[in-house]
Amino acid sequence: MRRGSISGSALGAAFLLLIWQPAHAEALRVCLDESIPLYSVHRGGTASGFDLAVAGAVAKRLGRTLEMQWFESKLDEESSSALAANALLSDGKCALVGGYALVRDALGKPGTETARLPDHEGAKPADRRRAVPLGTLVPSRPYHFAALTVVLGPGAASKRIAGLGDLEGLRIGVESGTLSDAALMLFDGGRLIRWINHVVPGRGQLIPRLEAGEFDAILVELRRFDAHRAANPTTGLAPSGYYYPVGFNMGFVSLSTHQSLIEQVNQAIDGLLKDGELPALAQAIGLTYLPAREPAVREKLSLDDLRK
Repeated sequence: MRRGSISGSALGAAFLLLIWQPAHAEALRVCLDESIPLYSVHRGGTASGFDLAVAGAVAKRLGRTLEMQWFESKLDEESSSALAANALLSDGKCALVGGYALVRDALGKPGTETARLPDHEGAKPADRRRAVPLGTLVPSRPYHFAALTVVLGPGAASKRIAGLGDLEGLRIGVESGTLSDAALMLFDGGRLIRWINHVVPGRGQLIPRLEAGEFDAILVELRRFDAHRAANPTTGLAPSGYYYPVGFNMGFVSLSTHQSLIEQVNQAIDGLLKDGELPALAQAIGLTYLPAREPAVREKLSLDDLRK
């Protein structure tokens, strides 16, 4: 199974809220991807990440112990995060899937009746062949916003970036076929195309090549830059402070048959927001916290959204 990378200083920080739990409490079982630093990471028996910390905080507010089901997501074109989450929930591997992008098309009843389970901790050979009957996905309240951000290389660290137009004239790096790629290529009728340099996604090349001076700036997921800074405290890369307006609220998802649980989770998230605990959890992990935005669930992303 794939393994993520994360600095040793961040490992275990997510369990600060889990030191005490009521005896004999019913467990809250949550599925998380094992390799999305700094959201959720599980390797060698050690786990960390913001989504894990939020799951622990929710479980504590519900008076329940937390149990984890770790799974592996695929990066190929045939995989579907929505079907993987649905299969895990429908097979009873967990009651909630955390770190889920709240997009209308990824919720509700899927277009297919069955799906295979993703690779997961404790999986048996037969699990890889089984087709699981799927249910209807319902979301919790979002607990943070996942954004794209411009990161500047050492040679452009003082450049002021208030929008994508400020990247004109800079060597821009981006991973092919990603949301970042579409945003840059479509901006202002293709105004930035001549400055864009593509790299192959999934190989971890983008940020190291920016560090090496091959690019002046990149547009990348904020959590990936945070993870790089956590693993490389002396990095020469600089945050621009600019966040691309198109992004996704993140929350939990469950089955419609667990609506009462979702209502309890919503109350717990409301409490965490009211008490200001979510930014503190993010800070402990090294993650830049951005609050969720309206609407809570995003409608289908269109090209017009990216041309703005």
